[in-house]
Amino acid sequence: MAVMRMDNVGIVVEDLPAAIAFFAELGLELEGKTAVKGRWADRVCGLDGMRVDIAMMRTPDGHGRLELTKFRTPAAVSTRPKDAPANALGIRRVMFAVDDVDEVLTRLRTHGAELLGEVAQYRDLYRLCYVRGPEGILIALAEQLRGG
Repeated sequence: MAVMRMDNVGIVVEDLPAAIAFFAELGLELEGKTAVKGRWADRVCGLDGMRVDIAMMRTPDGHGRLELTKFRTPAAVSTRPKDAPANALGIRRVMFAVDDVDEVLTRLRTHGAELLGEVAQYRDLYRLCYVRGPEGILIALAEQLRGG
């Protein structure tokens, strides 16, 4: 067997406290924060002189984690366009299962979240939407309906 599980998804951010607050409002728990640097880190990432601050956020069920990373050195590199659409190449979004899409959207909007498109229902199974959070981070929310 090659993969045992997916350990985490990494997201590079400029404003670490804002990203922590956004994902905490979504329901993730701050597992810990640390600074990472040293030759071993340089070798793993292929960046010389890497120095980062990391916050690890865990989903309430304990099975999923986000690693939020603020690069001190070298500076983070911006990709274009910053607010890439859902059809841009690369990892585009992370989806979260939620109990109530509307309630979560209301809470996330206090952190600057923007609904892309609309909340749409897929048959009698799910209500789904895409949300743009701090720094253009794209997430999806999925509410399983009782019939699903």
